[in-house]
Order: sequence, then C-alpha cells, then structure tokens
Amino acid sequence: MTERRRIGVFGGAFDPPHIGHRVVAQDVLERLRLDRLIVVPTASPVHRDTSLPARLRLALARSAFADSDRIEVSDIEFEHEGPSYMVETLEKIRRGEGTADLWLIIGSDQYAVFETWHEPGRILELARLAVMTRGEDVIVPDPRFPYESVEVTRIDVSGEAIRRRIGSGQSIRYLVPESVFAALESNLEHVTGSTEAC
Repeated sequence: MTERRRIGVFGGAFDPPHIGHRVVAQDVLERLRLDRLIVVPTASPVHRDTSLPARLRLALARSAFADSDRIEVSDIEFEHEGPSYMVETLEKIRRGEGTADLWLIIGSDQYAVFETWHEPGRILELARLAVMTRGEDVIVPDPRFPYESVEVTRIDVSGEAIRRRIGSGQSIRYLVPESVFAALESNLEHVTGSTEAC
C-alpha cells in the first residue's frame, strides 16, 4: 500500500525572510518527515501589520528558499483581496493535494492564541497541528487543539530586529540569505524610508 504524502504548510509575514526561517523550515522537513513544505507568505495579515509591501515579501521568500527542491513558496494568499485567513488557505491546498496528510506548522506563541484564529475547529479538520518549540519554550496544551511538538533550532533573529538594524545603519549580512540581502539593498526605501546602505 502506498503511503500518503506528508505536506507541511508554513505561513507567516516573512517581513523579511531571514536565516531563522530557513533553519526551522529544514528542521520541520526532517523531523516531520515531510515530502514537501509549502511556505505561504501572508498577503494581508489579520493579526499584525507589515513593513514591506506584500509582493516584495513574496519575492524575497521565493528567493530565500530557491535552493530547496522540497520547499515551495506559494502565492495562494495573493489570489484574492482582503484579509488572509489560514482556514481558507488550507481549504484551497486540500483541494489541490487530495488525500495527502497536511500539517500546519506554527510557533508556540501562535498556539497560545490559536483559539482566536478564524475557525480553529475547521483548521483542525483540514490539517494536523505541528507546534515548533525552541529550547525552554513552555506550551500549555489545550485539549481542544491537539498538536505534535517539533523541536527546532533556536536562532535569535527576527524581521523586526533586522529592520531595526537597517534603520540604525548596522549590517544585516549573514542574518538573511545572500539573495535577500541583495534584494533588500535594492529596496531600502521600503524597509526604512531611507536609501542608506545596509
């Protein structure tokens, strides 16, 4: 009997994508034994604002993961206007992937507020939850939302810290993939409102 494909869905703002995203993506691929990981940059995030334009974030994410044949960056949330809800994204992916096992990859901070997501019960009908943990992360399990814990490498870098470094004139080289570094240098006005080199 043929085993069903295992596909992960990893959403986020990617504002901008950085080395931490690449590291945890590889960890998740290996530890969940995924056949493929679909990275989904959010077009219009519901719970947060973004600094970089949506299409630029999508292009940067594609650049960041271009060297992996098991990671696909999807523009599925750019197919419509308005807020991007993960439940709708998963429904579209489910229609395209048939009987594959879907895993929704989220962080422990996202799990803590999962009940506030749009239709969390429906999300769990479409996919299993995989919660990334880093070192000393503490998760309070909610019996309504079962999950599998996935230990990932702690990389203390964030999009906010990268934007702050650029704004203060500090280099971000090695904190983002080289292709992302080059693209950000070409789009500095979108990052900080200035054209100072990063």
